[in-house]
Amino acid sequence: MFQELYGWIQNITVYLLVTAAVMHAVPGKDYSKYIRFFSGLILVLLLASPILNLTGMAERFETLYKGNEYEMNRREIEKAEEFYENLKVTGADEKIEVEEIEIGE
Repeated sequence: MFQELYGWIQNITVYLLVTAAVMHAVPGKDYSKYIRFFSGLILVLLLASPILNLTGMAERFETLYKGNEYEMNRREIEKAEEFYENLKVTGADEKIEVEEIEIGE
């Protein structure tokens, strides 16, 4: 129990140090409000992590994320396979010649 609490406090401390370093490293003030907003969202998640772990929601979120990630990867592989099969049918996989390349600025 104390190790989990210590780890939680350590994660928050390291995160705040990294956020402060990033805020000081960013030139100008144009992006500071976006960085503060994004870092605030992450801080809320860090602060809520013990509650999510106690209720079991952290595992559920991880399962949902991995399921969506798996689906995206599967779709990309299917599209690549379909594209390759179309190339094989048309015979375009044998040789592709390029007549002219124009590079503009």
